[in-house]
Amino acid sequence: MDFFNYKNGRLHAEDVALDGIAAEVGTPFYVYSTATLTRHFNVFADALRGMDALVCYAVKANSNQAVIRTLAALGAGADVVSGGELKRALKAGVKPHKIVFSGVGKSEAEIEAALNAGIKQLNVESEPELERISAVAQRLGVVASVALRVNPDVDAGTHEKITTGRKENKFGIEWTRAHEVYKKAASLPAIKAQGLAVHIGSQLLDLMPFREAYVRAGDLVAMLRADGLTVETLDIGGGLGIPYGDEGEADAPDPESYAQVVRETVGNLGVELILEPGRMVVGNAGLLVTGTEDVKEGAPKRFWIV
Repeated sequence: MDFFNYKNGRLHAEDVALDGIAAEVGTPFYVYSTATLTRHFNVFADALRGMDALVCYAVKANSNQAVIRTLAALGAGADVVSGGELKRALKAGVKPHKIVFSGVGKSEAEIEAALNAGIKQLNVESEPELERISAVAQRLGVVASVALRVNPDVDAGTHEKITTGRKENKFGIEWTRAHEVYKKAASLPAIKAQGLAVHIGSQLLDLMPFREAYVRAGDLVAMLRADGLTVETLDIGGGLGIPYGDEGEADAPDPESYAQVVRETVGNLGVELILEPGRMVVGNAGLLVTGTEDVKEGAPKRFWIV
């Protein structure tokens, strides 16, 4: 659901006519609906009721400062993948203890910025990154809270360019080595190994891949604990799909159905769950408004020059 509607032939964002904004600020411009952002975030967060869950908006979905600020005011945390996104989240008012730093290729400068800000955790993508975080934390005289991102080798069934959970993808540590690397993390100086992370892709319209990945994650939590290791957090990522074009509403899972999968698979693990919705919060919350300069009559079709 969104809050863009025609009233008397004029397109409105909530109760504001877009041609009025265009007359005031000129075109092109982006306009976002606070009501849409609020509704989508609350619907997702409410579906998780009864679970120990932190909802961290995936800033990569839309890094507009007003969008992040609106979601921060609703209580959202932030999932960031760069030093720039970290700065934007902090400036928008996201509390550091609600920020998770994901993504491959974190530089020493980015790791240092995250540790100095006191964020909740860094999601570790590889052994070299783990060692780099340990070295930076030692130099700063702090302890880095980390979660190990595990590649569960689950095919999300989405476009090959946006799937992230298969063993041939660059993301995360191979499933079969996760136990070994987690033990290493727990032994490194200036590192607090506090959890696991999984993320299998985006624009998922089928809940079965989520279920498969979360069952695997739950099994790994149990194995680590049986070995005397502490697991306090489980970041289960984002990726819930939304309808586009020819895709009907029925093709997009609703947050309640998704939350039920979460409850059934990892809801009773005794961990704090971290979820990273992005697209489903902001996907239809904004418009790009342009003005038309010319209408060109071509032989096969008409072109609007904007």
